[in-house]
Amino acid sequence: MMKKMNKKFMLLLSVAALGMQAGCSSNETAKSTAVNQEAESTSEASETQESAEAKIEKPEKITVLYDMGTLTQTAGLNEWIARWEELTGIELELITPDHDAYTDIVGQTFASGPENWPDVIMLSATEYCGYANEGAFWDMTEAWNNSELKKSGNVDTDIVEANMLDGHLYGFSKERGNGCITYVKKSWLDNCGLEAPTNYEEYLNMLDAFTNGDPDGNGINGDTYGVSAAGLLGTDGGVSTTYLPEIYLDAYPTFYQKEDGTWVDGFTEDAMKEAIERLKYVYDQGYLDRETLTNGTSDCRNKFYEDKFGVFTYWAGSWATKLKTNLESNGLDGELVVLEPIEELDHYIERNATVMCITKSCENPEGVWKYFIESTCDGGDMQILWTYGVEGVHWSTAAETVCGNTYQEGEFHMLENPDTPGAQFTNANTDPLLTINPMENDPGKDIVSPEARTSQDIFNANSKVDELPVTSDARSQYNGDLITLKRSIVTDCVVNGLSVEEGYQRFQDEHGQEWSDLIVESLNQE
Repeated sequence: MMKKMNKKFMLLLSVAALGMQAGCSSNETAKSTAVNQEAESTSEASETQESAEAKIEKPEKITVLYDMGTLTQTAGLNEWIARWEELTGIELELITPDHDAYTDIVGQTFASGPENWPDVIMLSATEYCGYANEGAFWDMTEAWNNSELKKSGNVDTDIVEANMLDGHLYGFSKERGNGCITYVKKSWLDNCGLEAPTNYEEYLNMLDAFTNGDPDGNGINGDTYGVSAAGLLGTDGGVSTTYLPEIYLDAYPTFYQKEDGTWVDGFTEDAMKEAIERLKYVYDQGYLDRETLTNGTSDCRNKFYEDKFGVFTYWAGSWATKLKTNLESNGLDGELVVLEPIEELDHYIERNATVMCITKSCENPEGVWKYFIESTCDGGDMQILWTYGVEGVHWSTAAETVCGNTYQEGEFHMLENPDTPGAQFTNANTDPLLTINPMENDPGKDIVSPEARTSQDIFNANSKVDELPVTSDARSQYNGDLITLKRSIVTDCVVNGLSVEEGYQRFQDEHGQEWSDLIVESLNQE
């Protein structure tokens, strides 16, 4: 191959020299020859890639440890496996622990030794970073870069490549991680004579009107409040601020990598200190639900449905429909305004997606990549299977009535989920709104509600994937205690009246700065 390329290179040099001597006519000849040579080179590269693809051995069997979510044995899992095997001609051993036990099973599987590892395993971002750091996975970087999937230009490559560790890809995400977006009750805005806020000042004015005015129109001022959240600060990562993004703004309370590649702890930066001041202000003014510290997400949802507050940052996509439906079930106006990020916020944070990894124990990783992982986003029958399941089991186009909804012949619809009588399936495993490869001929495109699609589209266009929770020995040793201390300091400052300066003195006195420095140093040495 090198000899061929050298000959072509010498030929191009000769043609160029002749062209310089012979004038315009020869220049045209040289250009034509160069184009032909380039076309030949491109053709050879294409043939080489096709040859490599042809040499990939088709596995006889693939073993997969995967959390299939609501697709249980009683909800058509066996039929799903049978359809997958029918499409591929490969035996599939799909190990699907209960959702609540999945993390424990993952740990037990890795601890049992490589001889017991499956070919493919689905992992959270934290698990992925930890086990990748131990060298447990096949490097799929080259397979991804050379894949038809990437070359198609149809997929969201940013989602996939957000999983790269030091420039290498060890895990593939077939769908987005998604995140939370801010919903505002349209009727409350109208009752207060307001438009949707576009900056922090307007956001505060809205919270003030929702707290001290009569946004619910019941004739009583001050019986509502602006915003509620499930906690003041989450456990870790950028998503720890996810329920109060307009107050945290650009603050990032944990470790992240700057543009120059160095790691820092965002909790120690001025942006975080300013965010705590803003939290103190909205709490002291009564704009923020006084029970935020102890709220769970279900508490917030119930309060929202009971018209106690008007601004709720919650999951994008299908939850837009659920919020609307539940408000209307309570006799309230269900119209919600989905906020684009206010000026100072810049973007919402998208959580890290789960990944599929090929373990080092897999004997034919190229074949497993091609026939299992890459096929999940083929835009055809296999992607339909992952998204909607099996015809006649999970979805249908027959004329019938399902869960009180009547469908005409040829109208795509989901069937009743036997595990939740009276409710239809929403998907098999891949959320159609979250796929990295939107299907051109999506049979279920019309079952997604307009408000859900709007919510998801706005989020997708205005979000950034969170930092991967890259591990180190120091982070594993100290970060749990560090997170606990950070949350305690935020609580003391916001709820108990501690000043921000006093809070950061606690951070110094109680080893927070010491632990933070050790973790930063370890990450910068990795």
